[in-house]
Amino acid sequence: MSMEFADRVGRVEPSATLAISDLASKLEAEGKDVVDLSVGEPDFPTPETVIEAAKDAMDAGHTGYAPSNGVPALKDAIVEKLTADGIDCGPENLIVTPGAKQALYETVQSLIDDGDEVVLLDPAWVSYEAMVKLAGGSLNRVDLASHDFQLEPALDDLADAVSDDTELLVVNSPSNPTGAVYTDAALEGVRDLAVEHDITVISDEIYDEITFGVEQTSLASLDGMGDRTVTINGFSKAYSMTGWRLGYICAPEALISQAGKLHSHSVSSAVNFVQHAGIEALQNTDDEVEEMRAAFEERRDMLVDLLAEHDVDVAVPDGAFYMMLPVDDDDQAWAEAALEDAHVATVPGSAFGAPGYVRISYAASEERLREAVERLAENGYF
Repeated sequence: MSMEFADRVGRVEPSATLAISDLASKLEAEGKDVVDLSVGEPDFPTPETVIEAAKDAMDAGHTGYAPSNGVPALKDAIVEKLTADGIDCGPENLIVTPGAKQALYETVQSLIDDGDEVVLLDPAWVSYEAMVKLAGGSLNRVDLASHDFQLEPALDDLADAVSDDTELLVVNSPSNPTGAVYTDAALEGVRDLAVEHDITVISDEIYDEITFGVEQTSLASLDGMGDRTVTINGFSKAYSMTGWRLGYICAPEALISQAGKLHSHSVSSAVNFVQHAGIEALQNTDDEVEEMRAAFEERRDMLVDLLAEHDVDVAVPDGAFYMMLPVDDDDQAWAEAALEDAHVATVPGSAFGAPGYVRISYAASEERLREAVERLAENGYF
C-alpha cells in the first residue's frame, strides 16, 4: 500500500534542531557529559503547592471531562490576572487549552486561509512558521537582528512590511529566542500600524513573569487594541509547569466562538485536575515565581560577564531565559561542531530566522553555565 499525504504536512520541514538533539543523545549514550543549553524549559521544580492542588483535585473527583472552554474557577482566576495586566477580559473571552502552543494553533487555524499574509518578527519561535504554513498562509518577515533584536528601531521596517493585505502580525515579548522585551513605544507603533491597516495581532506573553528591571506591557491593554488582539499565555514558563500542558487564549468573543469549535472537535478540553492546579499557581505562588525570576537574572548577569571576558558581546536580554550568541555564518555547522568538540548543546539561530547566531538557554545551574563557557573557550569557539 502506498499512502498519499496531505499537502499541508509537506509544507512543514522537520525541526532544524533535530540534528543537534540526535547528536546530543548519541554523545550521552556514549557516556559523554553534555552541557545542554538548548532546552526551553525552566530547571526549577513545579511549586509544591501546585502539585498538592492537583492531588487534591484528583481526590475530589476532578478526573472526568472538564467544560470545553475551561473550568469556571480557573477562568475567573485568569480574568483576575489579565485585569491586573490592564486587559479588559471576561470568562466569555477565554479558552483554556492544553498548553499555549495549542492556543496559538487554534488561533492561527481560525484566522488564516490559503494565501493570507502573516508577518513575523525575526528571530521568531520556530513553531510560528510551521503553524502558518499548516494553515496555508504566506510569511512576511521583519529582521530585528541588526537592531540588537529590539522592535522600536525597526518600526520603519515593520511599516514597510505590513499593508492592508496583512491578516495577522505575531508579537512575542519577552521573546523566544532573544529575550528581548519590547518597549512601550514599540508596542504603540504596532498599535498604530494594526489600526491603520486593520490587522489582528497575536501577543504571545508566555514569558511575561520573567523580566529583569523592565515591565512587560500587554498589547491588549493599549487603546484601540482590545478588539484586535489575541493574548496567548500559559503556565509552562512562569510556574515551571511545562509537562502539565496548560495555556489559554484571551480574545474577542467572535474569535472565541470560532476557535472554540476547533478546540471542542480536537482536544475537547484541558485536563480537569490540571486546571484546578492552575488556580493554585495563579493565586498562591508569587514567592516561587520571584525566586525563579531572580535566579534567571543572576545567571544572565553572570553569563554576560563570562562572555565579555572572552571578548564576546551579546545583546543583553531583558526577559525570558535565552540569549543569542553571535557565531560563524553557518550556525548549524557551528552548533554541531561545538557539540562534537566541546559537548555543549545550543540551538542554531537559522531555526529562528537568525543565521549567524545560536540560541543559548540559561535554564541551567551557574556551575553548568560556567562549564559551558570554559569548554567553548578551550575548544576555540570564542
